[in-house]
Amino acid sequence: MTMTRTPPLLTRRQAGTLVASLTTGLLQPGFAFAASSGRWGPPRPFSWELLVERARRVAGRAYVAPKPSAHAVDSWDDFVRLSYGAADAVTGTVRLFPTRRGVAPYAVGIHVVRDGVARKLLGTHGLFGGGRSADPAGWRVLAPDGMTDWMAFLGASYFRCSGTSNRYGLSARGVSVDTGLPGPEEFPAFTEFWIEQDNADHVLVHALLDGPSLAGAYAIDTWRHEGKDMVQDVRCALFLRRDVQRLGIAPQTSMFLYDQTRADGMPHAHPIGDWRPQVHDSGGLAIHTGAGEHIWRPLHNPSKARMHALRADHPQGFGLMQRDRRFDQYEDDQLFYDLRPSLWVKPQGDWGTGSVMLYEMASISETVDNIGAFWVADEPARAGQRRDLAYQLTWTSADPSIDTNAHCRNVLIGPAGPSDTPPDPATRKYVIDFEAPGLAGLDADSGVRALTDLPAQAVMDLRSHPLYGHAGRWRVVLDMRLAGLAQKEFRLFLQRGAQALSETVVITLEP
Repeated sequence: MTMTRTPPLLTRRQAGTLVASLTTGLLQPGFAFAASSGRWGPPRPFSWELLVERARRVAGRAYVAPKPSAHAVDSWDDFVRLSYGAADAVTGTVRLFPTRRGVAPYAVGIHVVRDGVARKLLGTHGLFGGGRSADPAGWRVLAPDGMTDWMAFLGASYFRCSGTSNRYGLSARGVSVDTGLPGPEEFPAFTEFWIEQDNADHVLVHALLDGPSLAGAYAIDTWRHEGKDMVQDVRCALFLRRDVQRLGIAPQTSMFLYDQTRADGMPHAHPIGDWRPQVHDSGGLAIHTGAGEHIWRPLHNPSKARMHALRADHPQGFGLMQRDRRFDQYEDDQLFYDLRPSLWVKPQGDWGTGSVMLYEMASISETVDNIGAFWVADEPARAGQRRDLAYQLTWTSADPSIDTNAHCRNVLIGPAGPSDTPPDPATRKYVIDFEAPGLAGLDADSGVRALTDLPAQAVMDLRSHPLYGHAGRWRVVLDMRLAGLAQKEFRLFLQRGAQALSETVVITLEP
């Protein structure tokens, strides 16, 4: 998991209007090799099959760690000047990021592809702000207006899209290795890119992944449509050099500082003096299992790092969602958390049996990504294996996890019992709201009830009812005893007869 958030897009508080200078010096969408002497290498054939074979050969050799660039810049200001000052594009609307010490210190190889022919970028003069040269650490794709970018790759195997509302938030990764284990996490990196842009809104990129435990080939085909979801079709071929204890597929990384629950009332999660009701890029993890169960796990900022495994055999989809979409739920007119995209993973083909893992770290800063989610197969990842996987990523302001069943709309937490009685720290109240059009015609006599897997002795009171004045919304109120409770989490959903009316909400109890 990454620790420090290094946004590829210059927006929000730091940059002001500096990004306006991007319009100068941009090439028009389409493919062209610059005439600068020594900029491009000779033409070479390129294809997915050739890249896969190269990844296989790389995995067959001992891993060699890259050396930091000797030309990496030191400061954020220098990084901004080189990234966002007037400069040429590599091709179409693709611009480069420079290496930066301590954040993105490793140079990557850049190739431009057209009609099955690739040429490697050899010289970068004119491709960075002020006409300067630098070693590229990553790249981004500008929007047609030249004022913002809508996709970026920078650092290890991290990448992200700006989504429906043209705002960056959470990130995706090519793969994760041993996230959340007692030992150090490994960060395989995209070391080379082959970029093919046929118009301003369509980019096909291939990438070579390399790390101590594995190498791999990636193809990421991305489409952008103004004001609509951004969709990426991803396929990868992974070759393992050695056994991997926890191989994370389609990983996502996000930030969660606090929401309306204040992380179960833990004061460490709510910085003193912060006036905003909520601060997070993602509010919860949604999962559709192969068995048809819909799961919603609200995110937490825990007192210490913790890992959760949520069973998801033959998964139909999962992702970190930003469900709260009203401005007044955040009141932030600079960072606009209400506009941050959700990211939905839709597996292509049958991934088999496994679990979606959720990793949560303690954090006191919204500049730190402290949330990770990924899928792990039951089959052990062994040296010598090849694993081929495909999936689709959707960066969206909608919520692909919501279907005809009711979804969790809100979770509130407080002491159990009536509000006019002294609070008992050995008890807790959970108020959970569910919402769906199908609930609108049901009343207190319709046989709707809330079910939980808590033991009977822990449940003081459990009731559900329509929420007055809110058609299609039901409220569940659970009063529970914490004393003597062995389990660390519980599940709750709405049911009518034998039919589940809602997704299953998984609540983790703070120690």
